[in-house]
Amino acid sequence: MTKGTNAVRPAFRPGPTEPLARAASLREAAVDAAGAAQPSHRRMEREGAEHKSGSRRSGTRWRGRHGSFERGPYYAALDLGTNNCRLLIAEPRGEHFRVVDSFSRIVRLGEGVGQNGCLSEEAQSRAVEALKVCRQKLETRPIARTRLIATEACRQATNGRDFLERVQSEVGLRLEMIDRRTEAHLAAAGCAPLLDPATEGAVLFDIGGGSSEIVWLDRRRGRRRGLVRAWASLPVGVVTLAERYGGVDVTPAVFQAMVDDVRKEFFRFRARSALQSALRERSFHLLGTSGTVTTLAGVYLDLPRYDRRSVDGLWMEAADIEAMMTRLRAMDYAARIANPCIGRERADLVLAGCAIFEAIRSEWSCERLRVADRGLREGILIQLMRADGHLKPRPDQPRHDQHRRGGLRGGEGRGGEARACEANGKRRGRADTSGDDE
Repeated sequence: MTKGTNAVRPAFRPGPTEPLARAASLREAAVDAAGAAQPSHRRMEREGAEHKSGSRRSGTRWRGRHGSFERGPYYAALDLGTNNCRLLIAEPRGEHFRVVDSFSRIVRLGEGVGQNGCLSEEAQSRAVEALKVCRQKLETRPIARTRLIATEACRQATNGRDFLERVQSEVGLRLEMIDRRTEAHLAAAGCAPLLDPATEGAVLFDIGGGSSEIVWLDRRRGRRRGLVRAWASLPVGVVTLAERYGGVDVTPAVFQAMVDDVRKEFFRFRARSALQSALRERSFHLLGTSGTVTTLAGVYLDLPRYDRRSVDGLWMEAADIEAMMTRLRAMDYAARIANPCIGRERADLVLAGCAIFEAIRSEWSCERLRVADRGLREGILIQLMRADGHLKPRPDQPRHDQHRRGGLRGGEGRGGEARACEANGKRRGRADTSGDDE
């Protein structure tokens, strides 16, 4: 089958945010010239040779905000989605990485895009303010490499590119508008460490604000093209579905209508029947990454406040999922607001997310779900760090994929994967939302 893509060009090339590095160098030079000590959370400790301003050298350690030492080099991943703006800054540690700073804010950038076709001024302003906070965080450390992405809201909106130009002008950040295939593969890369090694595969799903990705992860040893067997991107997310049906008063009839609406989109997944057959014959589990499944897990655990450490990697059995879905659907709007794992910002979206989840688990039934509070940003960090030789690739990481990531070296290109997708879309002359990677 032909690989799928929506053939969207990024507005700006990914890579290091060069003004950030220059700003950091200027600040450090000014501090050195004045002979003043830096604040404790930014102090560099020199071991051996003198530290050169604006660079990272072996043995240099950085005092973090909470007093702990960090070594770097630092990598940053930003995901501006339809609903959220999220940033992660991390440093490689052996086969994994350690998060040293993060940021998340609900901005609802895609609010109204389904009806009006464009990003509203209010939504753009919310996103710009959140991105300014991200810019400040990026300036606190010398960042070796960044990748800053925008997803479905900017892809759908007629003024999506204009917004990215506004971000570059007002904030100084270059955001890359990624295609749907890249989004599915990044989610798979970020969540792959949670795949149960005792199973033969998983149905990974990422319920977003404007779209939802479904990825067939296959662990068969005979495969040489990595974990991703097939993928699909559905043009429905929690924001678009809640705007279509309402998210405050959701009756059982409205909820079922949302489920049926989502199921109508499954024709986009070319491997739909093949995956159903595999589920009947082999051992699979669900692997969910989204605010919907993490909220479901938080409610299931009765957490007094959301705690990522308790949620990320949690296993839920089918009976537990059914009980929590029933509990959430029985909550009225006030009860959803009062729940510490939902709150006012998600109260009108969570049932739309549950409807998408219900459609997925009824189509591809599995007895277990593993919850992932990780996804696109973690996938970006893994790819960037591996490209620089800091993380050991997984045994199932295909060699050709490492070559495709070669385009990311130095931050000067989008990589062969994105270019191949884009060229493929041009040849067909249409946008696709599904692909088979066999």
